[in-house]
Amino acid sequence: MSVEMPIVTRLRRPPFCPHPTCDSRSDPEGWRFIKKGFYRRDRPPRQVQKYQCSHCRRNFSSQTFSTRYWLKRPDLLEPTFHRLVACSGFRQIAREFGVSHSTIRGLSDRLGRHCLLFHEQKRPKTCPSEPLVLDGFRTFEHSQYWPMDLNLVVGTSLFVFGFNDAELRRSGTMRPAQAIKRQILEARYGRPDPQATRKRVEELLRRVVPPGGGVTLRSDEHPSYPRAMKRLRDRTFVHERTSSKVGRTTSNPLFPVNLSDMLLRHSSANHKRETIAFSKRRQSALYRAAIWVVWRNYMKDRSENRKVGPPAKALGLVERALSLRQVLTRRLFPDREKLSGWLTECYFGRIRTRAIRNCVAHRARFVT
Repeated sequence: MSVEMPIVTRLRRPPFCPHPTCDSRSDPEGWRFIKKGFYRRDRPPRQVQKYQCSHCRRNFSSQTFSTRYWLKRPDLLEPTFHRLVACSGFRQIAREFGVSHSTIRGLSDRLGRHCLLFHEQKRPKTCPSEPLVLDGFRTFEHSQYWPMDLNLVVGTSLFVFGFNDAELRRSGTMRPAQAIKRQILEARYGRPDPQATRKRVEELLRRVVPPGGGVTLRSDEHPSYPRAMKRLRDRTFVHERTSSKVGRTTSNPLFPVNLSDMLLRHSSANHKRETIAFSKRRQSALYRAAIWVVWRNYMKDRSENRKVGPPAKALGLVERALSLRQVLTRRLFPDREKLSGWLTECYFGRIRTRAIRNCVAHRARFVT
């Protein structure tokens, strides 16, 4: 299938030297460069400007700052984004464009890393002024013997402030054969950490609520949530709990996160009930969650009927819904966004899946 070639935005001036060992990268003020000609490509942009850093004398090009760097099929980046949030699986997209499913998986990972940085750059760094709603979105990785939660913190504006993961042990009713298989798998790969939910929720709240801040936090009656809040002694939480058995209507205090859970399951093929397109790696599920968060916060309207703008507009972060080309305008670098902790582990693909012994981490030039 033919794909419309993307519109390429020209880089008028490189913002800094991309080489991580160059001192001007951390302090670009007064930084100078010289132009070193061009090289030609078979795909847009056909002519790429080359530069040389006047400080470290190393070469780079304008493609270094593009989200399409080193892509053989840059024309697939935008269509892949749209199809991932339209409930398409990797192999469905691959069949449509006549490429390998690993090509689509690589594009999904690239988009996920970019969206992780994009959201971290745009989200409010001050203490949220609206009540927050916390919940764990139940899904699984690799097989149903390895359930997990995607912890979401959503404001009453429907803005998703942050997310992370928590591994779980399979529970519920099981046949004797299933219980035996769970025992075998846990003996082989280890048992999930019983404190994972408390640790991850603590990390998430630490990231969303700055030190000295205070918020109203609404959640269900999960016992790990108050334990996580008690460990954050430099933050103040007014915890309001609502039973998860209460009807999921607009009058429910947990409605913002219930709506997010519904939309996430509706628009993601890997979270559909009884799907065969489930995520084989937890890291892949997190990259796709980052894509969904950017789409939900900055691109999708809060209401399909009233057209009031995306949740980010309600917080004054954007003037109108962003287009995908605005989201993908420039490549973002993790050291420039000052990632730490779980965000760093997630960006570099270090979130392991227990049932896969060799989880390959992300390695890229010019990143750190």
